[in-house]
Amino acid sequence: MDPNLKRVGAVVEKWVKGKRDIHSGLLTDSLGLQEREMISLVGAGGKTTLMFCLAKELVLQGKKVITTTTTKILEPSSKETSRLVVDDDEKEVQHLVTLHLDRDRHLTVARERLGSRKLQGVSPEVAANLWDSTGADTVIVEADGAAGRPVKAPREHEPVIPFNTTLVIALLGLDGIGQPLNDENAFQPGLISRMTGVRMGERMTGTLLAILMTHQEGIFKGAPAGSRVVSFINKIDLPGGLENGRELAGEILNRKHPQIERVVLGQLKHDPPVTEVFLASEKRG
Repeated sequence: MDPNLKRVGAVVEKWVKGKRDIHSGLLTDSLGLQEREMISLVGAGGKTTLMFCLAKELVLQGKKVITTTTTKILEPSSKETSRLVVDDDEKEVQHLVTLHLDRDRHLTVARERLGSRKLQGVSPEVAANLWDSTGADTVIVEADGAAGRPVKAPREHEPVIPFNTTLVIALLGLDGIGQPLNDENAFQPGLISRMTGVRMGERMTGTLLAILMTHQEGIFKGAPAGSRVVSFINKIDLPGGLENGRELAGEILNRKHPQIERVVLGQLKHDPPVTEVFLASEKRG
């Protein structure tokens, strides 16, 4: 057996035995949310779904929540948000949010409507002000785009993370593992190839995802130095997903990135959305 695989396997076994058991499966518990948070979602494979699922949980817990984006998202349905505020005037946005947030509890904010039911997001400065001056307990910002692919590498100007972000949640989809590295399966595959050493057309692996998650130019580059980072591995419900997810969690934590405080394994389109959580303290103990 390859010594490196044996070492990773031993590490994974240790963490699986010592993992934090999340009985509730709630996102709020699993992500380690604090009383107030400015959250930025980056990466690929479920950001929009996570944003609205997390917002729903927080509202049920009595929180006031704003969801928004610094890129683009599809217009949410009435089941996903209580009220949609669309205006390109920052002062008017602040006024409308202040007027409606106490009653509606969850607002989604965008700058303008585009074609094909898409919304243009706000600037990172406007997003930052939504947390600072509206009385919201939590602001959740989709701060990255991946064109529906499960795996991505950020371009030079990505992700677009507000400066006062307290928690960055970096997502990747397990459905990328085993797929060829190309435009169909990855966003910016050329960048991924240069970053990971995997050639175009070769199959993507858990190691490739671990590099994207921990590389200095990886999916949460530009995260504020004081922010916490949670790695979220989505689509654990796929065949072999739990085993692949555990191995990937081991690889991510073994790289000892100083900002990553935990790895969450989940399936955002199913209930419960979280399967297992691995804490970074377990790798350092």
